[in-house]
Amino acid sequence: MELKDIDIISLGCSKNLVDTERLMRMLKELGYVCHFDPEQPQAPILVINTCGFIGDAKEESIHTILANAQRKKAKKNRLEELYVMGCLSQRYMQELTDEIPEVDGWYGKFDYMGIIDRLGSTKEHSESREILIERTLTTPSHYAYLKISEGCNRMCSYCAIPLITGRHTSRPMEELIREAEWLRDQGVKELNVIAQDLSSYGLDLYKEHKLPELVERLAGIEGIRWIRLHYAYPTDFPDALLDVMAKHKNVCKYLDIALQHCTSHMLSMMRRHINREEQDALIHKIRERVPGICLRTTLMVGHPGETEEDFEELKDWVKAMRFDRMGAFAYSDEEGTYANRHYKDDIPEEVKQRRLSELMAIQQDISAELMAQKVGQKLLVVIDREEDGLWVGRTEFDSPEVDCEVLIDVQRTKDNIQIGEFYHVIITKAEEFDLYGRIC
Repeated sequence: MELKDIDIISLGCSKNLVDTERLMRMLKELGYVCHFDPEQPQAPILVINTCGFIGDAKEESIHTILANAQRKKAKKNRLEELYVMGCLSQRYMQELTDEIPEVDGWYGKFDYMGIIDRLGSTKEHSESREILIERTLTTPSHYAYLKISEGCNRMCSYCAIPLITGRHTSRPMEELIREAEWLRDQGVKELNVIAQDLSSYGLDLYKEHKLPELVERLAGIEGIRWIRLHYAYPTDFPDALLDVMAKHKNVCKYLDIALQHCTSHMLSMMRRHINREEQDALIHKIRERVPGICLRTTLMVGHPGETEEDFEELKDWVKAMRFDRMGAFAYSDEEGTYANRHYKDDIPEEVKQRRLSELMAIQQDISAELMAQKVGQKLLVVIDREEDGLWVGRTEFDSPEVDCEVLIDVQRTKDNIQIGEFYHVIITKAEEFDLYGRIC
């Protein structure tokens, strides 16, 4: 089989990355040599997996497409064929097709098999369909993402994701267990479980919450050291999950649960199906039943209807709740969403940005205080890489790419340290978003 070079650029979230990895595995079966996120694309074929969530992500995707369309038009760096897939093309396919004719094929988020059809023969295509769970991993070999569902039924006012991905669809549990075991066999020790809405896992397939059972079964897979949970939804949260988290040492005491706001007024405007009292009760219950848990959340400022009183209450709430990890973003008016159709985006951009800066400044102080409390503690750390004379690792409270890191001086390390292995580390110094330590 003649090998053919192909470049793959993956934009957006880890859920997109899993799609890219599946595509790369199928392309490998067709005889392609895939080059992932190359700094200088050189292959004659390029596939771009796009993000279309909010304004900044859409802008990055459009810029990437246009830059490579121009490169193709100018016949630079051998580029002959350009294909685009993912959320942006799913949402704006007709408009993009009309505007950027240099692209040879547009494919939706769930249509990467269309690219396989385009690039492979009928025989190779049929063989590639047998690859259901395998992927070409682009993450370091010791961790990977496990996507357990697609879509979302929540229909929050500001969110375009249901318009792109459709209704919530769980993957069968047996398939997920097989995939997790396959990942373990590739050397993966850390599973980052992802979905747009973890809380709803199983409701469509099994007519009941199945996330607790799934995590229980994942925890029983020999060789998996850490399981971390991302993107739970507060409404209809499966309480039994907390018992599973408290029971199993290899289920990280970490939960990523996007809360978005705190005032009942704004939660109603956002169509979050929960009020302040219920949300606060859930946070307290999680912390009570899983002692020492690290809570990561995401908040939004500048949504239509957010008053200065709402924002002041939000600031006070963040100070009181003291989230271990917190991200925030300003409202982006997205076509077709409930907010776009029913509200006026009447908060000036400068006000949104001021609120965002104020909120993140509060969190920075909280993070600095919480991190300082870890000085002197002995924590289990996985080593991700070596960089600039430092071993760079993470604790169970830190997700790859988005959370804090533990930095260890290579010169002061006597042991034979290996990337992907776990070590006990004494924390010697703390900054707002990083820890420093030495291996015990």
